[in-house]
Amino acid sequence: MFIRSYGCQMNVYDSERMAELLRPHGYRSVETAEEADLVILNTCHIREKAAEKVFSDLGRLKPLKAASNASGRDLTIAVAGCVAQAEGGEIQRRMPLVDIVVGPQSYHRLPEILARRDRLAGGGVDTDFAAEEKFDVLAAAREAQGPAAFLTIQEGCDKFCTFCVVPYTRGAEISRSAAAIEREARDLVEKGVREITLLGQNVNAWRSAPAPGGGGGIRALPDGSWGLGQLCRHLAEIEGLARLRFTTSHPRDMDDDLIDAFATVEKLMPFLHLPVQSGSDRILEGMNRGHTAAHYLTLIDRLRRARPDIALSSDFIVGFPGETTEDFEATLALVDRVGFASAYCFKYSRRPGTPAASMGRQVAEPDKEERLARLLALVEAQRVAFNSSFVGQELPVLFEKRGRRAGQLIGRSPYLQSVHAAVPQSMLGKIAAARIVSASANALAADASAAREGIRVF
Repeated sequence: MFIRSYGCQMNVYDSERMAELLRPHGYRSVETAEEADLVILNTCHIREKAAEKVFSDLGRLKPLKAASNASGRDLTIAVAGCVAQAEGGEIQRRMPLVDIVVGPQSYHRLPEILARRDRLAGGGVDTDFAAEEKFDVLAAAREAQGPAAFLTIQEGCDKFCTFCVVPYTRGAEISRSAAAIEREARDLVEKGVREITLLGQNVNAWRSAPAPGGGGGIRALPDGSWGLGQLCRHLAEIEGLARLRFTTSHPRDMDDDLIDAFATVEKLMPFLHLPVQSGSDRILEGMNRGHTAAHYLTLIDRLRRARPDIALSSDFIVGFPGETTEDFEATLALVDRVGFASAYCFKYSRRPGTPAASMGRQVAEPDKEERLARLLALVEAQRVAFNSSFVGQELPVLFEKRGRRAGQLIGRSPYLQSVHAAVPQSMLGKIAAARIVSASANALAADASAAREGIRVF
């Protein structure tokens, strides 16, 4: 099987789980579509023309499918993920070469769907919402792909931002149980994982009953449940787990306990992705974000009091319908006030079926381009300044994979920066101190001799 993932970390996680579901049924992963008997495109629907990109990629698979049929070998092509959810049977109507269409809440049924197809019993489209069922079916046991792993704890969204398709493609907010999350986390750590990133469309909206035996010193919320802060405290007790992260958060769900976790949970890394989207209250209201710029800045101040060295990342959309020059200048002012370690910046694009798509006062494309260029320049300058501030310092780095050069390993700092250094291959999967000697917008470089001679393994 060959699986191509588009988009967010949730899709990367889902692709890994699909591969794990299919291995007991005789499938093994290959590097190219040409080697495969099953090709899965795990799609993303967040950006404009996402569906057309999928259809374009499917067009490139047409000759492969034809050659497979001509040789008597059956090549199965599946479209999974959010485009599958949004487009459904339209995908097969436009591209008859597609055998299976499966939504993000239905991929746990892939073995059954494939078996049904092998029996020529049809049933090639499955886009039912059943997140609870999916969480129940997915086995806790999974393969570790390296020393860092994603772990989905929450799916779906109830926020209904006017520009976003996630509530329609991923469904309502659903949380996995704390007990199931703990089992999966412990299984990953037993297989050598040192760092776990907890995933969710609104990960800090996660709520669950406390994990059995997890009450020692962890105070529940007033209603008796746990939130993300309590979960981080509980998972931090797992012996052998060195680092915790989570993404993506919403400002409306950033509660006191989670902010306190950054001050009190040593294993929770000092990095937070907290999308704000705009610095203009008028635009935030039009987006139905449910927070103001002042509320966001208050959260940032509280987070920095809790963890002064915290690195912050965000999402921004420029050119939302009705955005004026003054609205955009408010966004620049917010970015200047916060000082981000990184940010994802996009031009607004109409998503069919969302309220913003039919709003008036759509911003002209040249204005969007100009605003995006200005925002990117500011964000890039902040990112370079942030990375450069570590030159000459020593950082603990989790070495995750081999680099492009011989004898080079690539790892991550506590602040999610990519770090490359010439260190022994035996350091894979270990956390070691490395002295930073240079920085760019995208990565830090550690001195080879310092890394070898002054290395401290954690």
